Amino acid sequence: MTSHPARASASDKGSGAALVDGRGALSSAVVKALRTGRAPIYATVAVLRADPWGEDLQLALHLLYEMHYRGFDGVADELEWDPDLLRLRQAMETRFLHALRSDLADAPRSVEEAFAPLLVEPLDLRGSVSHYLETEGELWQLREYAVLRSIYHLKEADPHAWVIPRLTGRAKAAMVAIEYDEFGAGRPEQIHSRLFADLMTDLGLDPAYGRYLDRAPAPLLATVNLMSLLGLHRALRGALVGHFACVEVTSSLGSRRLAKAMRRCGAGPAAEHFYAEHVEADAVHEQVVRREVIGGLLADEPDLEPDIAFGCASTLLLEDRLATHIRTAWEEGRSALRTLPG
Repeated sequence: MTSHPARASASDKGSGAALVDGRGALSSAVVKALRTGRAPIYATVAVLRADPWGEDLQLALHLLYEMHYRGFDGVADELEWDPDLLRLRQAMETRFLHALRSDLADAPRSVEEAFAPLLVEPLDLRGSVSHYLETEGELWQLREYAVLRSIYHLKEADPHAWVIPRLTGRAKAAMVAIEYDEFGAGRPEQIHSRLFADLMTDLGLDPAYGRYLDRAPAPLLATVNLMSLLGLHRALRGALVGHFACVEVTSSLGSRRLAKAMRRCGAGPAAEHFYAEHVEADAVHEQVVRREVIGGLLADEPDLEPDIAFGCASTLLLEDRLATHIRTAWEEGRSALRTLPG
């Protein structure tokens, strides 16, 4: 591997997050490379042996993906396309994707099979975090939930925007229409990431981008990394559409429950408004994404149907893993956030 310090630029002081410490050999190598501009130093076998669901690999992936969004304070923007970092990222993505495909070997491969169960609310909601928060959650748990979800919601809809230039016709037009709503329909104060920042303020949390990355455990990072992984690879455009559709189809009911939870706990008007906004908007988006985005994409590229189904199944798998993590922690009377060392 070569050593090539990156040139600092004026944009290095942008609106990125603070760079956090690593959680193992791979993430520590990434952190050091970003801080110094030198090639990451790691053993190839470390990637092969890494837990694909673990803290080390998921944080390392997240740090590298963030270079394609807002980056990190004090880190040269040029490192976004550093070949050594991209080589490491590719190896970790391969490990992550293999784990997903292995766990989903028996998952549906058609759009109808993948999405049909999502169109009816399940009778048993015992594993649902939003149901728990609606019925018996406490304010501290709502605050924890907001901290966890902030890793995505403070850049809500950004990962899905990667798919727009990879679509055509009906699918592109419908995707742009939905994203237009997500980005505030021309009103910056209504951008959904801004609404979530207002939610955090109501809950007494710091709304700064990436502020709570250090507290985000691997199961949460995996849900966000999936979006970036699918978004940054044109070959996975069908899976990204499947992911986006899954989120929109399942969002409205969950948002209704969370809006009630915010109201019941007195979280504040902005906290309640974020989820109330998603109840109506995502009910509309669900119809558009299924009929026009998926329908249009299948009309143009019918061979992508298994990928769309995979994107949906991957989303459900990782959300279930996160829900198990959260519910297990709360049932044991402890925080679902990552405990900082020391």
